Amino acid sequence: MPNNSGFQKMRKRVGKENGVAIWGPVDPPKKLGIRGSNVAVDRDVCTGCGICLKVCPVQLYDWKETTGHPTSEKKAFPARESECACCYQW
Repeated sequence: MPNNSGFQKMRKRVGKENGVAIWGPVDPPKKLGIRGSNVAVDRDVCTGCGICLKVCPVQLYDWKETTGHPTSEKKAFPARESECACCYQW
């Protein structure tokens, strides 16, 4: 499920994880916020199904452990966000 394209206006940037922006609110392990700015992953709604890892033509996602989160114990992480080819923005 894509994020609201204007989420940066509604959320506050609260830090970085491996060079990728973190958008709050964040209150681990239950509330993890959004990772990334361009190809953002909302960790609070990500179910850990892995579809984004499978369909991304430039393989920019990695798995990250999210121990204790009620939806899933691992989530997609846009590790190579700067390499996004913007294929789903057209």
